[in-house]
Amino acid sequence: MSDTIMRPSPISATVDFEADGVQHGFLRLPYSRDDSAWGSVMIPITVIRNGHGQTALLTGGNHGDEYEGPIALFDLARTLRAEEVKGRVIIVPAMNYPAFLSQTRTSPIDKGNMNRSFPGRPDGTVTQKIADYFQRVLLPLADIVLDFHSGGRTLDFLPFCAAHILPDKKQEAKGFEFVQAFGAPYSMKMLEIDAVGMYDTAAEEMGKIFITTELGGGGTATAKSAAIAKRGVMNVLTHAGIVEGVVEEQPTQWLDMPDGDCFLFAEEAGLVEFAVDLGQPVKKGEVVARIHPVGRTGSLPVELCSRMTGILAARHFPGLIKPGDCAAVLAV
Repeated sequence: MSDTIMRPSPISATVDFEADGVQHGFLRLPYSRDDSAWGSVMIPITVIRNGHGQTALLTGGNHGDEYEGPIALFDLARTLRAEEVKGRVIIVPAMNYPAFLSQTRTSPIDKGNMNRSFPGRPDGTVTQKIADYFQRVLLPLADIVLDFHSGGRTLDFLPFCAAHILPDKKQEAKGFEFVQAFGAPYSMKMLEIDAVGMYDTAAEEMGKIFITTELGGGGTATAKSAAIAKRGVMNVLTHAGIVEGVVEEQPTQWLDMPDGDCFLFAEEAGLVEFAVDLGQPVKKGEVVARIHPVGRTGSLPVELCSRMTGILAARHFPGLIKPGDCAAVLAV
């Protein structure tokens, strides 16, 4: 193993992960910059522990423009009491804290995408250092990991909880069991188009139970999507036996993303017009969206047609689209 990987993390925690009770503190990452020579990035963290039991690691703000997770987790950190817990709950409402504060998907400091930065580096960029701390300190503590996502400013999703198809079928089954318990309106067997460097992959390769969400988008949260997140995280803690009670069961529709035909990408720039709305059925060959050229009038739109029969699970959110942008995601 190289000296770089063996170096200790520069991040220090102001909380004790082994102490009982409720602790609110920070992950302090030294960051020298023009306006603070000996400055730090201070990432809020809460640890709630009561005796022995399973550990849940709950994260939001992996991308800084996705808000259901931070809403649910800042609320949970404030309200969950130690006497309600058996085991340990670690709450990080905004993993990529600089991105969260700037309301952007990636960090304004280094343009780092947290969900493409694992396993990270202790001597790397700010984003890589945060990823390294999760990889080497926080993930090993966890039994179950819930990482909240939504579409951010560029996508809008049906509200779903998801887990991945995995080589380890016992691990896979446990993941889908927790997805069912979360109780989102939709539950997804997820296919990733770019799994390299993902937090998901890091957790799953350690054998952790990992579930995630997509709960809307457009760079905002709604009353409905925030309520789904709040109820879902309590259901996960209850199902894990960390919090006593009964899972608040909700009807869910299971969806599958079987292969790359689920994704439609723009090859032209222009104004996007959708022919179907989220949740509506689409047949193979049907038009999902039209891209209207905007450089001049009188030009025909480019049609994006479905390569499969299913429903529209996600769509591009801004009105203008660029070549290479994901225009739509379909599921069956």
